[in-house]
Amino acid sequence: PWDGNDMDHYADDLAQLIEALDLKNVILFGFSTGGGEVARYVGRHGTGRIAKLGLISAVPPLMVKTADNPGGLPVEVFDGIRAGSEKDRSQLYLDIASGPFYSYNRPGAKPSQGIIQSWWMQGMMGGHKNTYDSIKAFSQTDFRDDLKKFDKPTLIIHGDGDQIVPIDAAGRASARIVTHARLIVYEGAPHGLTDTHKERVNADLLEFVKS
Repeated sequence: PWDGNDMDHYADDLAQLIEALDLKNVILFGFSTGGGEVARYVGRHGTGRIAKLGLISAVPPLMVKTADNPGGLPVEVFDGIRAGSEKDRSQLYLDIASGPFYSYNRPGAKPSQGIIQSWWMQGMMGGHKNTYDSIKAFSQTDFRDDLKKFDKPTLIIHGDGDQIVPIDAAGRASARIVTHARLIVYEGAPHGLTDTHKERVNADLLEFVKS
Protein backbone atom coordinates (compact mmCIF):
# COMPACT_ATOMS: atom_id res chain seq x y z
CA PRO A 1 0.00 0.00 0.00
CA TRP A 2 1.06 3.59 -0.67
CA ASP A 3 0.14 4.70 2.86
CA GLY A 4 0.38 3.08 6.27
CA ASN A 5 4.07 2.23 6.19
CA ASP A 6 4.45 2.84 9.91
CA MET A 7 4.73 0.84 13.11
CA ASP A 8 1.07 1.19 14.07
CA HIS A 9 -0.01 -0.38 10.79
CA TYR A 10 2.71 -3.05 10.98
CA ALA A 11 1.49 -4.03 14.44
CA ASP A 12 -2.17 -3.96 13.48
CA ASP A 13 -1.48 -6.16 10.44
CA LEU A 14 0.21 -8.67 12.75
CA ALA A 15 -2.71 -8.52 15.17
CA GLN A 16 -5.20 -9.21 12.37
CA LEU A 17 -3.20 -12.25 11.29
CA ILE A 18 -2.95 -13.65 14.82
CA GLU A 19 -6.65 -13.09 15.42
CA ALA A 20 -7.76 -14.48 12.04
CA LEU A 21 -5.83 -17.68 12.74
CA ASP A 22 -6.99 -17.63 16.38
CA LEU A 23 -3.45 -18.22 17.58
CA LYS A 24 -2.77 -18.60 21.29
CA ASN A 25 0.43 -18.91 23.33
CA VAL A 26 2.36 -17.29 20.50
CA ILE A 27 6.10 -16.72 20.75
CA LEU A 28 6.97 -13.55 18.86
CA PHE A 29 10.56 -12.89 17.79
CA GLY A 30 11.37 -9.70 15.95
CA PHE A 31 14.63 -8.93 14.15
CA SER A 32 15.76 -5.33 13.63
CA THR A 33 12.72 -3.34 12.42
CA GLY A 34 10.65 -6.41 13.22
CA GLY A 35 11.58 -5.96 16.86
CA GLY A 36 9.87 -2.61 16.72
CA GLU A 37 6.81 -4.28 15.25
CA VAL A 38 6.75 -6.76 18.13
CA ALA A 39 7.08 -3.95 20.67
CA ARG A 40 4.33 -1.89 19.08
CA TYR A 41 2.09 -4.98 18.87
CA VAL A 42 2.41 -5.39 22.63
CA GLY A 43 1.81 -1.68 23.15
CA ARG A 44 -1.36 -1.64 21.04
CA HIS A 45 -2.75 -5.16 21.49
CA GLY A 46 -1.37 -6.49 24.76
CA THR A 47 -0.06 -9.96 25.51
CA GLY A 48 -3.27 -11.96 25.91
CA ARG A 49 -2.29 -14.26 23.04
CA ILE A 50 1.44 -14.15 23.75
CA ALA A 51 3.55 -16.68 25.66
CA LYS A 52 7.04 -15.24 25.15
CA LEU A 53 8.75 -12.36 23.38
CA GLY A 54 12.12 -11.88 21.71
CA LEU A 55 14.04 -8.90 20.33
CA ILE A 56 16.97 -9.70 18.03
CA SER A 57 19.27 -6.86 16.93
CA ALA A 58 16.11 -4.85 17.42
CA VAL A 59 15.54 -1.11 17.04
CA PRO A 60 13.72 -0.35 20.34
CA PRO A 61 13.65 1.68 22.50
CA LEU A 62 14.39 4.63 20.12
CA MET A 63 17.08 4.90 17.49
CA VAL A 64 17.14 8.63 16.75
CA LYS A 65 18.86 11.13 19.02
CA THR A 66 16.49 13.47 20.86
CA ALA A 67 16.69 15.74 23.89
CA ASP A 68 15.60 12.88 26.17
CA ASN A 69 17.45 10.20 24.17
CA PRO A 70 20.98 11.61 23.92
CA GLY A 71 22.51 8.22 23.13
CA GLY A 72 20.64 7.87 19.86
CA LEU A 73 21.94 8.45 16.35
CA PRO A 74 21.62 11.92 14.77
CA VAL A 75 18.70 12.25 12.37
CA GLU A 76 21.22 13.18 9.69
CA VAL A 77 22.28 9.51 9.60
CA PHE A 78 18.78 8.52 8.53
CA ASP A 79 18.47 11.49 6.19
CA GLY A 80 21.55 10.10 4.45
CA ILE A 81 19.91 6.70 4.03
CA ARG A 82 16.81 8.39 2.59
CA ALA A 83 18.96 10.40 0.18
CA GLY A 84 20.73 7.22 -0.92
CA SER A 85 17.41 5.51 -1.46
CA GLU A 86 16.16 8.32 -3.66
CA LYS A 87 19.37 8.54 -5.67
CA ASP A 88 20.07 4.84 -6.28
CA ARG A 89 18.46 2.44 -3.88
CA SER A 90 19.92 -0.60 -5.63
CA GLN A 91 23.44 0.67 -4.96
CA LEU A 92 22.46 1.66 -1.41
CA TYR A 93 21.34 -1.90 -0.68
CA LEU A 94 24.55 -3.32 -2.10
CA ASP A 95 26.63 -0.88 -0.05
CA ILE A 96 24.82 -1.64 3.21
CA ALA A 97 24.95 -5.40 2.75
CA SER A 98 28.58 -5.47 1.65
CA GLY A 99 29.61 -3.11 4.45
CA PRO A 100 28.18 -2.40 7.90
CA PHE A 101 25.17 -4.72 8.01
CA TYR A 102 27.34 -7.84 8.31
CA SER A 103 30.52 -6.01 9.36
CA TYR A 104 32.11 -6.97 6.07
CA ASN A 105 33.87 -3.60 6.27
CA ARG A 106 35.89 -4.75 9.29
CA PRO A 107 39.55 -5.76 8.92
CA GLY A 108 39.90 -9.46 8.23
CA ALA A 109 36.23 -9.96 7.33
CA LYS A 110 35.38 -12.56 4.71
CA PRO A 111 32.30 -11.32 2.82
CA SER A 112 29.80 -13.83 1.47
CA GLN A 113 28.66 -12.73 -1.97
CA GLY A 114 25.63 -14.97 -1.59
CA ILE A 115 24.50 -13.23 1.61
CA ILE A 116 25.10 -9.82 0.04
CA GLN A 117 23.07 -10.69 -3.04
CA SER A 118 20.28 -12.22 -0.96
CA TRP A 119 20.00 -9.06 1.15
CA TRP A 120 19.98 -6.89 -1.99
CA MET A 121 17.29 -9.07 -3.58
CA GLN A 122 15.02 -8.85 -0.54
CA GLY A 123 15.39 -5.09 -0.49
CA MET A 124 14.66 -4.69 -4.19
CA MET A 125 11.54 -6.84 -3.86
CA GLY A 126 10.07 -4.25 -1.52
CA GLY A 127 8.17 -1.29 -2.93
CA HIS A 128 10.28 1.86 -3.22
CA LYS A 129 7.79 4.02 -1.30
CA ASN A 130 7.34 1.35 1.38
CA THR A 131 11.03 0.85 2.03
CA TYR A 132 11.63 4.61 1.99
CA ASP A 133 8.90 5.21 4.57
CA SER A 134 10.20 2.37 6.72
CA ILE A 135 13.36 4.37 7.41
CA LYS A 136 11.33 6.82 9.47
CA ALA A 137 9.31 3.99 11.01
CA PHE A 138 12.32 2.12 12.37
CA SER A 139 14.40 5.15 13.34
CA GLN A 140 11.97 7.68 14.76
CA THR A 141 9.30 5.57 16.47
CA ASP A 142 9.52 5.74 20.26
CA PHE A 143 8.95 2.29 21.76
CA ARG A 144 9.73 3.11 25.37
CA ASP A 145 6.13 2.96 26.55
CA ASP A 146 5.54 -0.21 24.52
CA LEU A 147 8.43 -1.96 26.24
CA LYS A 148 6.97 -1.09 29.64
CA LYS A 149 4.02 -3.35 28.77
CA PHE A 150 6.20 -6.44 28.25
CA ASP A 151 4.90 -8.80 30.95
CA LYS A 152 5.93 -12.13 29.42
CA PRO A 153 9.33 -13.87 29.43
CA THR A 154 11.55 -11.86 27.10
CA LEU A 155 14.83 -12.65 25.36
CA ILE A 156 17.05 -9.92 23.93
CA ILE A 157 19.92 -10.87 21.60
CA HIS A 158 22.30 -8.20 20.31
CA GLY A 159 25.82 -8.08 18.93
CA ASP A 160 28.21 -5.60 20.49
CA GLY A 161 29.73 -5.06 17.04
CA ASP A 162 26.42 -3.89 15.57
CA GLN A 163 27.08 -0.89 13.30
CA ILE A 164 23.44 -0.47 12.22
CA VAL A 165 21.59 -0.55 15.56
CA PRO A 166 24.24 0.11 18.24
CA ILE A 167 23.81 -2.10 21.28
CA ASP A 168 24.07 0.61 23.92
CA ALA A 169 21.17 2.58 22.46
CA ALA A 170 19.15 -0.54 21.65
CA GLY A 171 19.61 -3.97 23.22
CA ARG A 172 21.10 -2.77 26.49
CA ALA A 173 18.67 0.15 26.72
CA SER A 174 15.70 -2.17 26.14
CA ALA A 175 16.98 -4.53 28.82
CA ARG A 176 16.96 -1.65 31.30
CA ILE A 177 13.28 -1.05 30.57
CA VAL A 178 12.18 -4.70 30.40
CA THR A 179 13.86 -5.50 33.69
CA HIS A 180 12.90 -9.19 33.66
CA ALA A 181 14.38 -9.72 30.17
CA ARG A 182 17.38 -11.95 29.56
CA LEU A 183 20.02 -10.14 27.51
CA ILE A 184 22.53 -12.21 25.53
CA VAL A 185 25.38 -10.20 24.04
CA TYR A 186 27.22 -11.72 21.07
CA GLU A 187 30.77 -10.47 21.30
CA GLY A 188 31.86 -8.79 18.07
CA ALA A 189 28.71 -9.84 16.21
CA PRO A 190 27.25 -7.56 13.53
CA HIS A 191 23.69 -6.43 13.00
CA GLY A 192 22.97 -9.31 10.64
CA LEU A 193 23.86 -12.00 13.16
CA THR A 194 20.89 -14.11 12.08
CA ASP A 195 23.06 -14.98 9.08
CA THR A 196 26.60 -14.72 10.45
CA HIS A 197 25.78 -16.45 13.77
CA LYS A 198 22.66 -18.38 12.76
CA GLU A 199 23.59 -21.64 14.51
CA ARG A 200 24.10 -19.86 17.82
CA VAL A 201 20.95 -17.81 17.34
CA ASN A 202 18.92 -20.94 16.60
CA ALA A 203 20.33 -22.68 19.68
CA ASP A 204 19.57 -19.71 21.94
CA LEU A 205 16.04 -19.34 20.55
CA LEU A 206 15.33 -23.05 20.98
CA GLU A 207 16.61 -23.01 24.56
CA PHE A 208 14.40 -20.00 25.31
CA VAL A 209 11.36 -21.62 23.72
CA LYS A 210 11.84 -24.80 25.77
CA SER A 211 12.56 -23.02 29.06
